[in-house]
Amino acid sequence: MTTSSVWDPNAANFEMQRKASFSLFSTGDPSERPMPKGSGDTHEKLWALMQSYKANDVESVQKDIVAQVEYSLACTRFSFSKEDAYRATSLAVRDRLLESFNDTNDWYREKDVKRAYYLSAEYLLGRAFQNALVNLDLEPPFKDALTGLGFELEELYPFEADPGLGNGGLGRLAACFLDSMATLSLPCWGYGIRYSYGIFKQDIIDGWQVEKPDYWLAKPVPWEIPRPDVTYPVRFGGRIEDYSDDKGCWRTRWVGGEIIQAMAYDNPIPGFDTYNTNNLRLWRALPSEEFDFQAFNEFRYSEAVDQRRKAEDLSAVLYPNDDEYAGKVLRLKQQYFFVCASLQDLLREFIRKPDRKWSELPAKVAVQMNDTHPTMAVLEMMRLLVDVQKLGWDEAWNLTRQTCNYTNHTVMPEALEKWPVDMMQELLPRHLNICGEINKRFMEELTKMYGDGPKVWGLSLFQEEPFKGIRMGNIAVLGSNKINGVAALHTEIVKKETFADFYQYYLAKGEKDKFVNMTNGVTPRRWVHCANRPLSDLYTKYLGSHKWLVDMNLLKALQKQKNDPGMQKEWMAAKRQAKERLVAYLKGNNILDADPDTLFDCQFKRIHEYKRQLLNCFYIIYRYMQIKQASPSERSKFQKRTCLIGGKAAPAYQNAKTIIKLVGNIGKIVNNDPDVSPYLKVAFVPNYSVTAAQAIIPASDISEHISTAGTEASGTSNMKFVMNGGLIIGTMDGANIEIREEGGQDTMFIFGCLETDVDGIKAKAKEGNYPIDGRLQQVFDCIKKGTFSLGDDTAHGKFCGLVDKLCNITAAGTWEGDRYLLINDFPSYVAAQEKVDKTYADQAKWCALSIQAATSMAQFSTDRTISEYAKVIWEIEPAPRPAPTVSSSSKA
Repeated sequence: MTTSSVWDPNAANFEMQRKASFSLFSTGDPSERPMPKGSGDTHEKLWALMQSYKANDVESVQKDIVAQVEYSLACTRFSFSKEDAYRATSLAVRDRLLESFNDTNDWYREKDVKRAYYLSAEYLLGRAFQNALVNLDLEPPFKDALTGLGFELEELYPFEADPGLGNGGLGRLAACFLDSMATLSLPCWGYGIRYSYGIFKQDIIDGWQVEKPDYWLAKPVPWEIPRPDVTYPVRFGGRIEDYSDDKGCWRTRWVGGEIIQAMAYDNPIPGFDTYNTNNLRLWRALPSEEFDFQAFNEFRYSEAVDQRRKAEDLSAVLYPNDDEYAGKVLRLKQQYFFVCASLQDLLREFIRKPDRKWSELPAKVAVQMNDTHPTMAVLEMMRLLVDVQKLGWDEAWNLTRQTCNYTNHTVMPEALEKWPVDMMQELLPRHLNICGEINKRFMEELTKMYGDGPKVWGLSLFQEEPFKGIRMGNIAVLGSNKINGVAALHTEIVKKETFADFYQYYLAKGEKDKFVNMTNGVTPRRWVHCANRPLSDLYTKYLGSHKWLVDMNLLKALQKQKNDPGMQKEWMAAKRQAKERLVAYLKGNNILDADPDTLFDCQFKRIHEYKRQLLNCFYIIYRYMQIKQASPSERSKFQKRTCLIGGKAAPAYQNAKTIIKLVGNIGKIVNNDPDVSPYLKVAFVPNYSVTAAQAIIPASDISEHISTAGTEASGTSNMKFVMNGGLIIGTMDGANIEIREEGGQDTMFIFGCLETDVDGIKAKAKEGNYPIDGRLQQVFDCIKKGTFSLGDDTAHGKFCGLVDKLCNITAAGTWEGDRYLLINDFPSYVAAQEKVDKTYADQAKWCALSIQAATSMAQFSTDRTISEYAKVIWEIEPAPRPAPTVSSSSKA
């Protein structure tokens, strides 16, 4: 909750001024905060008291925790639970975070560094407590301090809620990027939305996914800092007017409509082995008026809070269901809401320096748009520069194109966002107007280059079919300094298919380096050191220090010991511990009673047809049938496997939900079959999250990354699994290709067609040449006769619907048939699985491959990725904060 709005909807161009810049008691011009008279001595005393950092010896930490118990939580020594201990300890850690956070921001301002700002609709952060302790190097003293108070540090971690601010790889990538930005001491901030309910909590009821609110804010969150003083106006609706400014220049202003308030919540992001702590600033939507007292007095109670409800809808849920028009409206408003607030904030930070000139903007600011969700930033940057700051059009456009950058995360043109012109006219009329002017000038340029024709129409920022709309992907590419893909193959597809005409346009203009590749990565601090401490300790023991956590190239030295029996014994012991932790997790959550001595086969990612969880299901059914049909003596020769699948399906994605149901039903049949269950177990693991991933990923022996070649932009879960010593069964798609190049061909079990084969396969299928393997046909027959339907007619109909569509062989490669070529790839998939079993049977060989793969992953640390972003795209330099003076512990 915040105070009422100070912005008049009928006024214009008041953006880039925080609410705190206005006097609530005056309608006059903004006034500066006055310096108290005679404050010199007082402030000197204040500054002196803030001169020293908090001490981190065990006794000082204990005193801080106890003080938080009594003075922050109002608890007593007689009522002090484990949850209270978590909250008190978190607040003690946060105090230290804030010291670093404030001093880092002061340092960046003092040095006037160029900054990068990362705009993302989602951040899958995971729990902050352990990560903060590790990165601040405070884990040992806090562990000892808590032990002395009668608590174990590890027992407190589960009391923290997972922030539900992301869905899958896109959000987790953004979180890893933040960690690396801080670790590399780069002056970078993230911006996003503070969703009240996140994506959703996934419950499985009768085998079906049911979405429930994930209210991660139910209890106080010590890691966020409310900033009611950092609140900006965001307008929707209204109209545009032409007018002459005080210099007689013709201008346009946007007036009327409604004002939503964007209030900031800061989330400090500490770096590892550095004194820098950066920031993730998230925006909460609030109404301009909290409560309509007149409506309440007239007994219109629901109307009294109507503004608040409508405003809070904007930051309620990540990716609202947009099957209907109202859902699309909400999604567009969400995206503009956080872009508008973020740009006002970062431009205000830029211009606050005395005598700053707008021409300096590209030398001081880089904006990175993470996928198409924030690409309204191009139009909003133009509006703020032209309308609010009153720059000329050409200057504003040049500054925008030098400042903004765009990361593409999809190879599918249909996934690039497009907004109906009518919707834009209703909600963002000025942005539609700006888009039209940009497009008019662009079309004039293209007509001179190419004449009129389909090539020009394809480059237009507007589309006519299937509806008249604006193409956000085109806007992003035209309005950006750099455009990047996220894996080598993906970047080539972006250049040659997704934005082929734009790529040729820039080549014709001599801009050969406009499109660049930035292969994704993950942070080893979270995904090895926090998630898999036994493996981390093994690395540190053999290498003699923790330096590998910031330079994973050091791990390559261990490859010469991959066949050493002693090394292998310790390696397999670490893997065994990880499996025992996962077995306990599965049992504790009533998911599965698993055997740690089996091969753990994992597929965890967003449920989508192109990721081909269905292909995995078909293989599991085939394996079940093989075991079932075997004699008892033959069964004993099968490699024991535990197959785990998890991930969330979009609420409106019915086929994905049907796949989840099929996985669950397969598990019920397999796990309750006494002939098969000793050799094969299957489970769907619900509500996959960062915390769940930290339990699952270290235990994996093999992980499935089996998307159709040419459909996965990169993937990052593949990197996490391999970093923890798991091998991959996968296609030549996304980052699999580069992971295989780094680790060696033997560390990955490859199957399936290549991206270059797809068109030929589709052409043959169209002629009727698309054979179904006999083994797969047996699987189809088994499904269609109801073996896995368990008497549920609804489920049976949906399962058969999936199979029947695949069997429309002349339509393979299209939405009417086997769109993602499961039938084509099934035979080679079975062969790859057989190779997995054969290789795993030789444990010494498997262990050597595991060591080789895990120690070859330096290329896939986000430290490498972010270093390349900083150098190639943002052109920013590290700005490490100096170490504090040791003798006095005073702040630098």
